[in-house]
Amino acid sequence: MEEGARSCLLQSRSSLEQDIRASYLMDHMISDGVLTGDEEDRIRSKPTRKEQAAALLELLLRKDNQAYISFYNALVRESYGDLASLLHNSLPLVSPEAEKSFSDGGTRYVQAVLSEGGVPQRPVVFVSRPALVNRVREKLYRLQEPGWVTVFGMAGSGKSVLAAEAARDHALITECFPGGVHWLSIGQLDRSDLLVRIQSLCFRLEQQSQEKDPSSSLHRPPGSLEEAKERLRFLMLRRYPRSLLILDDIWDSSVIKAFDIQCRVLFTTRDRSLADCVSGSKSEVAVESGLEEDQALEILALYVNGKPQRLPEQARSIVRECKGSPLVVSLIGALLREFPDRWAYYLHTLQQKKFKRIRKSSSYDYDALDQAMAASIQVLSEEHRELYIDLTVLEKDVKVPAKVLSVLWDLEPEEVEDVLQDFVNKSLLFRDCHHRPYLYYLHDLQLDFLAEMNRSGLESLHTKVVRQYQQRYSQGPPTSGDEECLYWFRFLTYHMAKANLTQELCSLMFSLDWVRTKAQIMGPAHLINDYVEYGAILDKEVRGHFQEFLSLNGHQLEQRPFPDVVQLALSQPDSSEVYRQALLQAQERATRGGLYLDWISLKSLSRLVVQPHQGSIYAACFSHDGTKIASCGSSKTLRVFKSTSGEKMLEIQAHDDEVLCCAFSPDDRLLATCSSDRKVKVWCGTLHSEHEEQVNHCQFTNTRRRLLLATCSNDKFLNTKLWNINKPSSQNTMFGHLEPVNHCCFSPDDAYLSTSSSDGTLKLWEVSSANEWKSIDVADMFPEQREQTAVMVKCSTWSADGRTIICAARNAVFVFDVETAAMLLEIRTSRLSTVQYCHACPSSNLVAIALSHYAVELWDIETSKKMADCSGHLSWVHGVQFSPDGSLLLSCSDDQTVRVWETNRVHTSSAVCLKRDSDVLFNNGDITVVAADNRNRLQVRNGRTGAVMFQSEDQKSRIRCTAICSQTSAVGLGREDGTIQVHIHICTHTYTHFTLTHIPESKTLQGHKSRKMLTYNLCECVVLEGHKEQVRCFSLLTTSPSSETHLLSWSFDGTIKVWDMSSGERLQDLVCHQGAVLACDVSPDGQLFATTSADKTAKVWSSASWECVRLLNGHQDCVRSCRFSWDGRRLATGDDNGEIRLWNVKDGTLLKICSRDNKDAMDSLHGGWVTDLHFSPDNTVLLSTGGYIKWWNVEKGEALQTFYPTGANLKRIHVSPDFSTFVTIDNIGILYVLKKVE
Repeated sequence: MEEGARSCLLQSRSSLEQDIRASYLMDHMISDGVLTGDEEDRIRSKPTRKEQAAALLELLLRKDNQAYISFYNALVRESYGDLASLLHNSLPLVSPEAEKSFSDGGTRYVQAVLSEGGVPQRPVVFVSRPALVNRVREKLYRLQEPGWVTVFGMAGSGKSVLAAEAARDHALITECFPGGVHWLSIGQLDRSDLLVRIQSLCFRLEQQSQEKDPSSSLHRPPGSLEEAKERLRFLMLRRYPRSLLILDDIWDSSVIKAFDIQCRVLFTTRDRSLADCVSGSKSEVAVESGLEEDQALEILALYVNGKPQRLPEQARSIVRECKGSPLVVSLIGALLREFPDRWAYYLHTLQQKKFKRIRKSSSYDYDALDQAMAASIQVLSEEHRELYIDLTVLEKDVKVPAKVLSVLWDLEPEEVEDVLQDFVNKSLLFRDCHHRPYLYYLHDLQLDFLAEMNRSGLESLHTKVVRQYQQRYSQGPPTSGDEECLYWFRFLTYHMAKANLTQELCSLMFSLDWVRTKAQIMGPAHLINDYVEYGAILDKEVRGHFQEFLSLNGHQLEQRPFPDVVQLALSQPDSSEVYRQALLQAQERATRGGLYLDWISLKSLSRLVVQPHQGSIYAACFSHDGTKIASCGSSKTLRVFKSTSGEKMLEIQAHDDEVLCCAFSPDDRLLATCSSDRKVKVWCGTLHSEHEEQVNHCQFTNTRRRLLLATCSNDKFLNTKLWNINKPSSQNTMFGHLEPVNHCCFSPDDAYLSTSSSDGTLKLWEVSSANEWKSIDVADMFPEQREQTAVMVKCSTWSADGRTIICAARNAVFVFDVETAAMLLEIRTSRLSTVQYCHACPSSNLVAIALSHYAVELWDIETSKKMADCSGHLSWVHGVQFSPDGSLLLSCSDDQTVRVWETNRVHTSSAVCLKRDSDVLFNNGDITVVAADNRNRLQVRNGRTGAVMFQSEDQKSRIRCTAICSQTSAVGLGREDGTIQVHIHICTHTYTHFTLTHIPESKTLQGHKSRKMLTYNLCECVVLEGHKEQVRCFSLLTTSPSSETHLLSWSFDGTIKVWDMSSGERLQDLVCHQGAVLACDVSPDGQLFATTSADKTAKVWSSASWECVRLLNGHQDCVRSCRFSWDGRRLATGDDNGEIRLWNVKDGTLLKICSRDNKDAMDSLHGGWVTDLHFSPDNTVLLSTGGYIKWWNVEKGEALQTFYPTGANLKRIHVSPDFSTFVTIDNIGILYVLKKVE
């Protein structure tokens, strides 16, 4: 044992003997291998605790440095921190060989755990820093609850190696982190890159979990940062509760917040203040910028294969000159490895200081670093030096494969790898050996140095990259999906922008081909980021077209198989550049047999889409005159823009942290903001800073009579305040909530203030007295969940008359009577989503709800019906607000957009406006659609314009079916109560007949009354009774032109019945299936008909013998639809799993299975049940509907095209006789009229 360590033990002996319990410490020392079982027995044989302690210390004094360190670690682990501090300063330096075996934990278990968690291995040249390592381990031992250990220091100080070394300890892992140690390298990332990193970590954790528990399943990758955070939270809390997450190289507070998931985290950073923005216990360890002289000399000795004592005197001078910087010592050491006699030369180079410092104001501000880098570059040959300068164009923290540099340098890959190996050997470049092929990267210090050295030539260097790429890929971009391909798709636009090639950048980014290829390889997030990042140099209008297209269709571009981008783009407005390019491509491909559909009815419902911030938008609000919108978010800025055009009017760097809310004063002359920095600011007013935690919300009074500002915060007690803006201190403080208050809102007359809190309550306060008036326990609405987790009330809003108040919690919205506090209405949204915000319309009964699953919903609180579903956002929607007159609705989201919607247009066009039971008339190019709407009225619409041509009165009973006549301009409806109405529309007059009337052209109305099938002739009614359960549907059956027409009806009772239409006589009663008959179709010649059933079978029947001639087995779910081809040779059947089968009618053999290998994210082959099927007149194309619409090649069974509606669950589709026009309605009431592109 070193003399210093021995002396320290002797000096502290009395204190140690007095306090320690030897039996506790010996377990750790035996695990470390410094104490034997016999020695333990001898110590335990001592009669008293103090004698055992004395014996242990006596034995320890006869052992080596390893025993001293093991004893120190044992003190730390057993919470003898005060005693450990007595020994800390005398911790001995351990040789690399000895330390290696010691700190590895001595077991393969440690290596396996660290390897599974992705913890980097030790560098080849490694010297222990036991004092720092033990300090970090001490913090980790104390990290018993969710919290943070920050390891901070300047670049090149060895933080990453230190973090990995601290985790390399058997006792630490087994006692504190048996769930594993999980490593994630971060660096400087944007949101999309961070999402990719967290996706990778989640996948790794789920994969490891599945290996241990095969019953657990892998999930699809999370599609947003918020979803990824929740997934990681679930994994860490449920599957890895006793694990450690190590985040390496954190730069930004927004990144560290993404990991604020109530787990134990160690992270390395250069900014020690980052932990201030997260919750939980916190501790930190500072890493000195330089090594001790002995440690630095040991590194140099290892590089030259010598001993520290035998190094020349220049070695100590080099260490002193570079101040022990680990990075510089490594650079010089690598140079000396090849030229071991150049000690004097490298010392002289450093001492001369003849190179400019990298950047005087940077955090790398120490003298020797730039000299070491320059000295390293000077060693290169002239040819290699020029190649190294080309690396100036690389982005920080980006790893590139050799193939990228092969393009840049126009060299063979093998030559490039030789050059890179030379750079790596000289520590001028780093290699990531965890990937195959290897990835290479520069330290950011090296990049800064190169950028400064080549400042004047940066533009030409980036131009060289672009030109070399264009030369190599003149026929089109790479599509291999490997690391080289990913690099070009991610950074080609960056190089073009840096090269000032604006025209070429616009040509690239405004190309639908580029959008398609990049989205397929990298997903839409990177594309959207490009349009935001380079927005200043792109054409504003065209950029908006592409950005809007990606925002509306990003979720589709995440699907696999990858959708047809041209088809998606045809859903854009006709004025869009995206639509123009798509139409040209569709027309060109149609000449070669391609199939494309143009959505000729109403398309986009968003009136305006604005991206005001570089980051999540947490709040947005209308001015009281409705002409302006203010927004704020994670960018720490406040922005005001016109509500009509999105034109920026004002932008302010508002706070030092995220801005959580903004609000206009009643006269629109003032704006208030509140932030995570605990401040409230009134622009053109004063600063308020009485809150001690982040301020969540602020709102002015609604009237100018008495101007007050309300704020609420995360403070424990003083969390709601009222301010007179002319005074520096608050006017009143509301006491009552014991948890953070998330939202506050004045009543319309400003008499009351509502507050929504994480304590599960909604409270109403009298503004004049600040006294609590009423308290509503919203948590009681979740009795089944209250015991498990706390119920957080997110926000509240008052109805226009002030008589009701609406609040949001979890996935529900509640409406309460203000006077009685009784609940009037409960709205439950998807259980997989949470309500982020709600706002009541000031001019109607509508309430807007912002949801975490990227949607905005409109509900009528009088009828308790969802009136609209506004889709388009690409991430969580944080806020919604109606304009003062209720005509507009805005929404803001994490996708960096504010969307403005026309309330009436959304209400009538996107809501449950039209029911899916519809009928369509195709007549000489005109398209007429008849369907029921959400108010139970019959509507007749122009299919091309969406204009309402006729609308009936509200019906007393639910409309169950509709029909339209091609000759008499008549439309009919069938109601649930059995009533039939026929409306004859002539010019401007409407005549309504309430008799049961036959409609010509076989337009027979279906009645849904149980056990009845109704057929109507003029003023006559024949009731067909016989089915025992609800009648599913019916069809006409004519076996020959001269024969009588019969009626087929099928029912949930599993039977088919054949009726004489004139007499009502039941001709046949066929028991077809063991389950409900779900569909039936008659062959074109009437000789056969097919049935499908919930018993998973389909059958073909003879119309002559009424016997089953074919039994078709194979479907794995309910068979819901069927259709004969026009030549009668094929039968198509579709089931509830989305599978479509094509059968040979003649012998019942299976011809093709459609969609077998194309399951989508919904785990269905068709996005849902296959509900309708149609063959083209030439029998070459099959059309199907389910969650979306698909067209199939009948011969090959392959998909020709897919159309994705905004909603889902399509029930049926109407097809024009020439198979060129298709009409359907989705589950949220949007009408689709699709025209085949010619």
